[in-house]
Amino acid sequence: MLVSCGGRQSSAQHYGEGTETIDSLSMVTPEYAQGFKVKYLDNMVLLDINDPENREAERFHFALTDKQFSGEIPQGYTRINIPVESAICMTSLQLSNFLKLGIPEKVVGITSTRHLHNEQMNRQLKEGKTHKIGIEGNFDNEVIMAINPDVIFISPFKRGGYDAIRNVDIPMIPHLGYKELSPLGQAEWIKVIGLLTGNAQKANEEFHAIAKRYNGLKAMVDTVSSRPTVFSGEMRGGNWYAVGGKSFLAQLFRDAGGNYFLKDNEESGGVTLDYETVYTNAANADYWRIVNSFDGEFGYDVLKAQDNRYTDFDAWKKHGVIYCNMKEVPFYEKMPVEPEEVLADFIHVFHPNILPEHKPTYYHLLK
Repeated sequence: MLVSCGGRQSSAQHYGEGTETIDSLSMVTPEYAQGFKVKYLDNMVLLDINDPENREAERFHFALTDKQFSGEIPQGYTRINIPVESAICMTSLQLSNFLKLGIPEKVVGITSTRHLHNEQMNRQLKEGKTHKIGIEGNFDNEVIMAINPDVIFISPFKRGGYDAIRNVDIPMIPHLGYKELSPLGQAEWIKVIGLLTGNAQKANEEFHAIAKRYNGLKAMVDTVSSRPTVFSGEMRGGNWYAVGGKSFLAQLFRDAGGNYFLKDNEESGGVTLDYETVYTNAANADYWRIVNSFDGEFGYDVLKAQDNRYTDFDAWKKHGVIYCNMKEVPFYEKMPVEPEEVLADFIHVFHPNILPEHKPTYYHLLK
């Protein structure tokens, strides 16, 4: 039920006996995210979604209503009945929101199980409660229609490939957390999932805790006098793949008291560089961040065997590689909603005297 409360419109939530009207703690308001806005009306909630990187890109509009609602929907809006009870997730970032909220049972379809660590999700797959639906551009429409979820979360500005499933008549909601330019902006998309699934208050509480710790950690290094330089990525197929200077990862490095080697770059997504460009900018960098999926013990000898030129970097010579193995840690399914843990990992490496007792969650200094 949607009701008016104290001169402002809000939703009503049931808590055991009786009905309690949502207060400001349960109203979704973005603080860091640039990709969504929420407006509360007397009988519905309007959710507007846009590309945080490109304000000129397509916008998406949804009217969230009770299932019993029979009134008019504003022009240009797609109706979504809430709470959503079942959903398909196209990315691990989307899945991470459901896991953080403790509602994995609502995820009835996913695209890939690679690097999936969560025990309950793997159990749901084994028991047939969650299904694999194929990959972008090669979805299994029959499986999707058989599942018949309330909504499908998509990433429309990535590779696309959604035309084939538009005719299944299931609402598709863009989840653009991956386009946010700040770690807290990305994590704040948990509020969108909370709003849609009837878990807005919990989403607000979870995000408040994330932001409080993140900002507290950031404040600890805001005034450090020494800021080590860090670079990222590896050579693949003759190219070096890194991220731009406006990306959320670059922001993480800055917030951890470091300088990203492409800090003056204006791009927010991935960038492709040649070896010479990377070497020119990172030969004397203090640290080198690497994320991969490696069988066995990853070390400096492995890097040397992969490309002998790696040994020319100071970060290789002085053992300054910051490493995360996705085979060993639930990187994609948890990291998007735990930026404070990633920040602590980086601070522990960059400024070990500030967090001397920290136990790494995702990244550790390679031995």
